[in-house]
Amino acid sequence: MSSITNLHTKVISAFEKSNSIFLGKEKQVKLSFISMLSKGHLLIEDVPGVGKTTLVYLLSHVFGLNLSRIQFTNDLLASDIIGTSIFDKQTSSFIFNRGPIFSRMVLADELNRASPKTQSALLQAMDERYVSVDGSEYQLEEPFIVVATQNSLDQIGTNPLPESQLDRFFMSISLGLPSREYEKKIILGENIRDIIANLRPFTDLNEFLEIHKTIQKLHIEDSVTEYLLNFLSLARRTLPGGEKLSIRAAKDLLLASRACAFFENRDFVTPDDISFVAPYVLSHRLNIREGLNVCNEKVKEVLSSVPLR
Repeated sequence: MSSITNLHTKVISAFEKSNSIFLGKEKQVKLSFISMLSKGHLLIEDVPGVGKTTLVYLLSHVFGLNLSRIQFTNDLLASDIIGTSIFDKQTSSFIFNRGPIFSRMVLADELNRASPKTQSALLQAMDERYVSVDGSEYQLEEPFIVVATQNSLDQIGTNPLPESQLDRFFMSISLGLPSREYEKKIILGENIRDIIANLRPFTDLNEFLEIHKTIQKLHIEDSVTEYLLNFLSLARRTLPGGEKLSIRAAKDLLLASRACAFFENRDFVTPDDISFVAPYVLSHRLNIREGLNVCNEKVKEVLSSVPLR
């Protein structure tokens, strides 16, 4: 078993390497790491061409998780995701051909371009880590992490994600364009996908799972738990759509805060951990049309109103 210090060192090494490749987005990379180490599903919302898919490929490589990509379109069927049963003449029985969802990491690219019926095919898998087909249940791999990208709702051909699916996403982020300085480096530099393809994983599967177990055990003082609950209570009362902040959202906020503490090399959670991750754990669940960035600011306003003691 690896020591906690050794595991933290590997995570920070992976983080620093990722920042040297995915330039100018240190905060978004850190949030992505927090989500991954929590084994949480991540939603990335932004306009096309800012690196959403590239970030997902980077995450899969640094953590050594096999990645399956599903390109969502308006004619994609649920069976294209999950798989289908085919009759085998030799055995006179049906054989289940597994779909691309059977992977430790799944990229659901442009998720909101598919029909609501097809989007819902992910629901059971994201929540229960197995799928049901023709009366049989099939367990998904461990870990099973969905990273979905979606375009802004003002883009042509998009369908809003149902609230039940939004609540299953652990965190959400928006990338935005890099600064002029970093954009210059990106357009003049080596192809990022080529760099990623040559990366070696910083953790193996056992280490990745051990990090998650370590995060779950990090200490949180009762006063910090009360701070988290006070914040959620105020958010539910005052934010537009605040009533949608479920018990799952509260549990995810606690786990993300623990992962943030691990990232900072602490074995306990502070209010600063909660404040850092809260906008990204909660904003997509509010599901207001103005988008993630506006939601983030509204959550931060509520955080500033919650006393520490």
